[in-house]
Amino acid sequence: MSVRRPGPGVLAAWLLATVPVPLLFFEWTHRWEEDPTVAPALWWPVLAAPVLAAVVAAGQPRRGGVAGPALAVATAVAVTAVLLGASLAFFRWVAPLAGEARWGRALLGGLALAVAGALVGYAAGTLRARRDRPPSRRGYLVGALAVVFGALLAQSAVRLGAEGSTVGNPPTEYGGTGPYATSAGRVTVPAPGAYAIFGVSSSTADPGCRLTGADAAVRVAEPVRVPPGGYGTDATAFDWVASVRLPAAGAWTLTCRTSDPEASYVLGDEPRIRGAVGALIHWPVGVIWLLGALPGLLVGVDTARRRRAARHAAGGVALDRPGSVVVGS
Repeated sequence: MSVRRPGPGVLAAWLLATVPVPLLFFEWTHRWEEDPTVAPALWWPVLAAPVLAAVVAAGQPRRGGVAGPALAVATAVAVTAVLLGASLAFFRWVAPLAGEARWGRALLGGLALAVAGALVGYAAGTLRARRDRPPSRRGYLVGALAVVFGALLAQSAVRLGAEGSTVGNPPTEYGGTGPYATSAGRVTVPAPGAYAIFGVSSSTADPGCRLTGADAAVRVAEPVRVPPGGYGTDATAFDWVASVRLPAAGAWTLTCRTSDPEASYVLGDEPRIRGAVGALIHWPVGVIWLLGALPGLLVGVDTARRRRAARHAAGGVALDRPGSVVVGS
């Protein structure tokens, strides 16, 4: 018995609804100093599970007897289990937000809802008049939009995930430069090691900072590729914009290259971010964009594959819409 696998469009929609959307929703509906917790984020993939199962079950082939519906429901639930597990894994190991969650209960609850959704989807697919339509060029447009939005939302998911997975409330200020800082560029660190440079409020994300000290040694700060923010207090917001490793304790001079006279930067301890997102913020932005664009690229590739198959099946005639033909398209 053959089954129909969900296309990359379904995968793209699932990833969008269960990874960046929970983080963005919290960002849009809460104050900036509030941190998201993991339990509300898990409601999104759990409640999306029956919708995914219904879509997958509705697209399965129809067969007589009990075996047909059973196979369709089993396929839909298996696909949902894989994607649900992937979304839960993101909030468990990639961006472990604050708070506690009952992971087993979330998985079982999502699968129980998926069974109900699969039954409804299969019944709706049986009642609906089925017409096999040739693949349209609209798939390319959908893929292009998914590439753009996926790339942008991937960067937002990394940034917001890092903010929500930060332990504590940095920064501890050791001095800084700019109107906010009172030390006029002088910083004093208690020990050698890695330190963070924070931009105050809306300061430039990549200011080209460097520190001079310890017998005139110059340490150039390495920019954080996807700067997380949301640090600080109700009065002042800080964004982690760069890191620098200092070889010695003592006094250093911080200078940052920026054309904004109101920009301020302070040196503090590096935030401790749990999960893999703590490493992802240092990855090149282009790599993050590529990861987010992959579902959209798969939509475009799948559209091209299906159009080529339909063209070959029609003997070189590709149908773009009912009632029209395009020869050699």
